[in-house]
Amino acid sequence: MALLLSPCSPSSSAAFSCASFDHKTLPARTSLTTWSCRRSKNGGKFEIEASNAHPPGAVSLQTEGIWTQSFTANPVKTQEKEFSGLYGTAKGRNFTIFGYGRSTLTHDELRKSISKTLTCRIDKRESCVEKMNQFLKRCFYHSGQYSSEEHFLELDKILKEKEAGRRSNRLYYLAIPPNLFVDAVRCARRRASSLNGWTRVIVEKPFGRDLESSRGLTRSLRQYLSEDEIFRIDHHLGEELFENLLALRFSNLVFEPLWSRNYIRNVQLIFSEDLGTEGQGRYFDDYGIIRDILQNHLIHLLALFAMETPVSLDAEDIRNEKVKVLRSIKPLCLQDVVVGQYKGCSEGNATCPAYTDDPTVSKNSLTPTFAAATLFINNARWDGVPFMMIAGKALHSKRAEIRVQFRHVPGNLYNRNFGTDLDKATNELVIRVQPDEAIYLKINNKVPGLGKRLDCSDLNLLFKTRYPNEGPDAYERLLLDATKGERRLFIRSDELDAAWAVFTPLLKELEQRKVQPELYTYGSEGPAGVHYLAARHNIRCADFGY
Repeated sequence: MALLLSPCSPSSSAAFSCASFDHKTLPARTSLTTWSCRRSKNGGKFEIEASNAHPPGAVSLQTEGIWTQSFTANPVKTQEKEFSGLYGTAKGRNFTIFGYGRSTLTHDELRKSISKTLTCRIDKRESCVEKMNQFLKRCFYHSGQYSSEEHFLELDKILKEKEAGRRSNRLYYLAIPPNLFVDAVRCARRRASSLNGWTRVIVEKPFGRDLESSRGLTRSLRQYLSEDEIFRIDHHLGEELFENLLALRFSNLVFEPLWSRNYIRNVQLIFSEDLGTEGQGRYFDDYGIIRDILQNHLIHLLALFAMETPVSLDAEDIRNEKVKVLRSIKPLCLQDVVVGQYKGCSEGNATCPAYTDDPTVSKNSLTPTFAAATLFINNARWDGVPFMMIAGKALHSKRAEIRVQFRHVPGNLYNRNFGTDLDKATNELVIRVQPDEAIYLKINNKVPGLGKRLDCSDLNLLFKTRYPNEGPDAYERLLLDATKGERRLFIRSDELDAAWAVFTPLLKELEQRKVQPELYTYGSEGPAGVHYLAARHNIRCADFGY
């Protein structure tokens, strides 16, 4: 389905377009009924959980600009995130949301589906029901094919009726399968562009499968759009961690002098999930964890962490520095990587399926659900410092964080005199997104008393304690940025090329050699091979903390 914002907004499996709207969005929840298996915190036992889902919908927002969004056939993830972003972002503005897709839905069916996903997350003191009703009245649906210019022309006529002659901008969000991107963009450009405002397109990952296919997709899109009209989105890049990483480093004098090979021993970028691929096996089997997380999310987080000080906080200045880092990274090969795939397990009455138990996945699939990779940046600041990426599904915890481990204190008096474990006494900076957003620094302090025993303590900034008011989520921030033309958190074409250049040789080697992923148990810490990879670069396995 597709959603339109301008007079349009998102839904699942849809494309949307919208004019201009407010910046605050509330979360939406929609998903097919799925069963998931997770390890309980009580006694390590497994629990079976169910989540209810609603059929895909499509919407269209109308404000000073128009958005068009397309979604995959699976609404579980799409509606939950994008509608959440639209609800708050469009609040208080003149807008219309149009869902566009191949499914046949009435306006009321769409609104009923959307209504089950909306919640009061931020403005809890205000009338939530009234706001939801106002939002739903602006949601509409139009059925059509993504490759039909005639159907897009029909959509354009409906949008113009909603716009009623007002200046209108249109933003198209393409969360459809990649093979439909170019057709949808062609039809939108030729038949449903704004005549008196801007037209922009948000493209959901994956952006190709390798360097060659990514460049081909960019060339095809540029037949109809300029680079400034293309917004490549990875919702993880809209998380608070990215903004805080810049502020932490460039607005605190204490950190910038330490941000180099002289003081940093290694950096770990960790993204672990405690669920498998439930409900998304078909998509995941085509791409795997390396394309899905390492090449998209973690590599850009690494670039932001390691870049030089930009000229300003403007999008182009920041992205210029990120590209320099990406181009300095040595391409990966097999010896730099460990890949794994989760297997099933049973405990009590609960059974967790293996990756290949998914009916949409081949029993002989070699697609990795876990990957650990060690990268090196060949420049003066970071020469010799290992950057270790770890990402996996069906692990024992859900976590996303950066762990910065500093070098040992030279000539440590306490180590020489009292035998303090140097590794345990190492300072560490942790920037965490989940389970709870936090920034904490591990330091050594003396235990009170007559002795000279040391202890490791945390200087902890827990965001939910320090800032109890909930802020915008990743989709809200990114949707708002797209309407404002702010590109800092979106991926530029040369960034994308440089990122693919790091991973493409590895991906080809894995596929050509048909490398068997190491099996690990659902709910475990992952394959044992990751510890050997870490040891090779003098990173203790206890350092992971995931």
